[in-house]
Amino acid sequence: MPTAIPSFVGFVKAPWNKGRLIGQKRPLRPKEVWTIRVRLQLEKHKRDLVLFNLAIDSKLRGCDLVRLRVSDVCIGGRVRDRATIIQRKTGRPVQFEITEQTRAAIRDWLTHVAVRNSVCLFQKPSSRSGTYLDTTICPHRPSVG
Repeated sequence: MPTAIPSFVGFVKAPWNKGRLIGQKRPLRPKEVWTIRVRLQLEKHKRDLVLFNLAIDSKLRGCDLVRLRVSDVCIGGRVRDRATIIQRKTGRPVQFEITEQTRAAIRDWLTHVAVRNSVCLFQKPSSRSGTYLDTTICPHRPSVG
């Protein structure tokens, strides 16, 4: 018994992004920024608060944020007022001011985790079971200081 082969002539599939906003999104409003900060503080997500605050202050890409080292934002046990790093994508140095709120969050984060100046500010979290050993510390990159 012959089976009929379905015909796809005239079949138009709807695009996956039909009706969705595409392209560049609008920036966060100050009220939205404060809402996110307060929620992160209340839920005691120290690492996420530092990442969010540094992202707002520096306007860096995510790949540059996660590669920040303690020595990029701290000197002599004190959090810097300004930091300068070299962007990974463009290779250009970027200088940004670290606000007082961000400095307080960084101090709180550094007291929460034991780190040295040469290691990344944001380590990869280890697994909850404790059986996974992460041997990668931080990829080497030049620092402008």
